[in-house]
Amino acid sequence: MIAKSSIGIICFVGAFVFASLVEYWVHRLMHQPYRLGQRHRDHHKRNQGQGVLWEFLDYIKGTIVVMCLPFFVSLEAGIGWFLGGLVYAAFSSYAHQVQHDNPTKCFWMKMPVHYIHHKHNMWHHNFGLGVDWWDHIFGTYQAVEWPTQEELNQAEQGDLQLRWW
Repeated sequence: MIAKSSIGIICFVGAFVFASLVEYWVHRLMHQPYRLGQRHRDHHKRNQGQGVLWEFLDYIKGTIVVMCLPFFVSLEAGIGWFLGGLVYAAFSSYAHQVQHDNPTKCFWMKMPVHYIHHKHNMWHHNFGLGVDWWDHIFGTYQAVEWPTQEELNQAEQGDLQLRWW
C-alpha cells in the first residue's frame, strides 16, 4: 500500500503535469476561430502580459473547482493536488510574464516558446507558456533562431525585472 505522504507527492506531481497539459490545450483552443478568442486576440495585439499577480488570479479563478475535487478522495490527495495546481499556476504566471518582459531569463527552456509564439505571430505553433514539452509531444514545437541579434542587443535586465502587477 502507498504511504499517505506518497499520495500527496504523487498528487502534487500529477496536478503540476495535468495543469501544464490543460494550459497547453486551452491556449491552443484560443487560436481556433470563435473558441475562446477575443480576449486572447487582444492579448496578441498588445503583446503584453497582465502582470504575474493578475495572470495568477486568472489561472486560479479558472481552475479552483478542479483544484479542490481530490479533497473528496482524501485529505492527502486533496492537499497534494491543490498545492501542485497552485504551484503550477504561480510558475506559469511568472513564465508567461517573463517571456513578455524579459525572455532571455527563461532559462528552463532552450527557447522561450511563448515569446517566439508572439514574435513570429505563430497561430499554429509553440503554445506552451510554462513548459515546452507538450509542443514537442503534440508536434506543435517549431524551433527558430534564438536568441537573435535583436535579443542580444537588448540591455541586460535583472532576473526578476518584470511586471509583477
